Amino acid sequence: MTCYIITFEVASPTNKQKLKDELKAHGYFCPINDNCWAIVTDQKASQIRDKLMVNILSSDKIFVIKSGVEAAWRNVYGQKNTDWLKENL
Repeated sequence: MTCYIITFEVASPTNKQKLKDELKAHGYFCPINDNCWAIVTDQKASQIRDKLMVNILSSDKIFVIKSGVEAAWRNVYGQKNTDWLKENL
């Protein structure tokens, strides 16, 4: 299983919620901020992108990247998410 970082800009609040629901469906996820999430999955980046694109418009933006070996952050959504990130990035 691999950790991926997904960032997005989605104009429609309804579509944004659908995209977040799809991210939650992976089961093992962490919202980093409103438009940036981490998920752990056995899928490839292109598979994640393609699945998420169903919920957004062609003008919306999405970026999926495999997590690297180093990360730093400030003010993510709570200690629980900080712990999740430390464990999975």
